Amino acid sequence: MDVLSTLLLSLFVVGYLVLAGADIGLGMLMPKVARTPEQRRRVVAAIAPYFLASEVWLVAAVGVLAGLFPSLDHHVVTELGPVLLALLGAWLVRDSGLWLRARVDTPSWRAVCDTAVVAGSWGVAASWGLVLAGLLTHGPTASVFTPLCVVAVLALFALRGASFGAERLVGEFHDDSADVAAQATRVLARVALAATLLAAGAALLPGGVVTGRPLVAAVAAVALLGVLAVTSGLTGPMLSRHTSALAMGAAGVLTALCAQLPVEPVPATAAVFVWVMLAPAVPFMVLGQVWMYRLARRPAPVPTFFA
Repeated sequence: MDVLSTLLLSLFVVGYLVLAGADIGLGMLMPKVARTPEQRRRVVAAIAPYFLASEVWLVAAVGVLAGLFPSLDHHVVTELGPVLLALLGAWLVRDSGLWLRARVDTPSWRAVCDTAVVAGSWGVAASWGLVLAGLLTHGPTASVFTPLCVVAVLALFALRGASFGAERLVGEFHDDSADVAAQATRVLARVALAATLLAAGAALLPGGVVTGRPLVAAVAAVALLGVLAVTSGLTGPMLSRHTSALAMGAAGVLTALCAQLPVEPVPATAAVFVWVMLAPAVPFMVLGQVWMYRLARRPAPVPTFFA
C-alpha cells in the first residue's frame, strides 16, 4: 500500500507539472509571443482549458499528500510556509486575470488582466522553483543552489510553454505568435540545459542538495540533462512537445527520488478511505490527461468565456 500510495502521489504531481507547465509557461511568454490585442486574446484562449485541468491534478495531489502522508504534509507546510503563501498569492493573481479578462470589454481592463496573467505566471513558476529547491535542500537555504534551481525551473516552464504555444497559436493564416514560440524552443532548451548544469554543480557545494541516494540523484540528473540536450537541437513543436513534457516530469521525479523527506507508513484507515474516494477517478484523470495532451495540437478556438 505504501508503494502504491507513493506512486499515486508521484503520478498526480508529474501530471500536474506536465499540464501546468504548458499554460503557465505560455503565460510567462505572452509579452514575447503576443504583440497585438488579437494575439493576446488567442494566448488566453489557448491557456484557458489547461489551467482548469492542471488545477484538478494539483488538488488531487494535495488531497493524497494530506490524507496519506501527514508527516510529509506537515514538513512541507512548516518548512516552506512562506514559499507556499507566495505560490498561492501568485496563483490567485494569475487566475484573477484569466477569469476576469473578458468580463469588461475595454482595452485598459484587458491590459490589467494580461499583466496579472504574466506576473502571476512568473510568480507561480518561481515559487515552484523555490519549493523544489527547498525540498532538495531539506528546507530553504541561502546557498548558490537555490537561485540556480529557480532559474532552471523558470526555464523549464518557459520551454514547455513555448512548445505548447507553437501548436496552440497556429492560426488559419500565417501567424507570428506560433512562429515566435517555435523559434524560442531551442533557445529556451539551451538556457534550461545551462541552468540545470550549473544547479547540478552547485548542488555539491555547502548548502546544496541533501540526499541519501547520490547514485539515484546522479542518474536522475543525467536523464533530465539528456532530455534537455535533445531538445536543444530541436526547433518547433514536432518533437519538443514530447521532450519538454519529459523534462517537466523528470524534474518532479528527480525531486521525489532524491529529497530526504520524512515519510512514515501510510495509516491503514486513511489509506482505505482515500483509495476508495480516489481510485475510481484515476482512470478518468489519466484519460483526461491524454485527451488534453492531444488537444494541444489543435489551434486555440474563437472567442470563449475567458477571451
